Amino acid sequence: MLDTHARGYFNILFQGLAKLLLSLHLKPLHVTFLALITGLIGAFSFYIGFHIISLILLWCSGLFDALDGEMARQSKLQSKKGALLDLLFDRVVEIAFIFSFINTASILSLLSLSCTIILSMTVFLTVGAMSEKQSKKSFYYQAGLIERTEAFILFSLMIIFSTYSTYIAYLFSILILITVLQRLKEALQILK
Repeated sequence: MLDTHARGYFNILFQGLAKLLLSLHLKPLHVTFLALITGLIGAFSFYIGFHIISLILLWCSGLFDALDGEMARQSKLQSKKGALLDLLFDRVVEIAFIFSFINTASILSLLSLSCTIILSMTVFLTVGAMSEKQSKKSFYYQAGLIERTEAFILFSLMIIFSTYSTYIAYLFSILILITVLQRLKEALQILK
């Protein structure tokens, strides 16, 4: 929801940072890998007890994830390979964080979270591949209640309030399930 509806408020910042990174001779794919590495280190940091560092690295990973696409658009280096790696690395970072919560959340809550993410991505990617609708991304991007920014907010809450991470994981799962239903309803209309 925030990715879709609030992005316009941050576009100037993203465009400026993307231009800066391009001026440093970084390519979008470099920043995609930087988002992955930063996210993995952030997840590991939480696992070993460095919660503040984990929180900072989570959001740095998210920033890099937003910048790689903007860099690709500005430099005309958009590619299907970049889009694939971006989506894949996003899921790898989410999986790493889910694993990092193994000591603070119940296995069932983390399994629930993982399963709802799988359902959401299944609908999201299927509609993106089958839809003739276009967006400025490399395929049709279906909006929903839980998008990347909301996921980062909920992961942040799981980091900050780690004692309650089981409950937050269940709430996260419910919100993703609502997103699945939203996207499925839209998908059934689009794919008539």
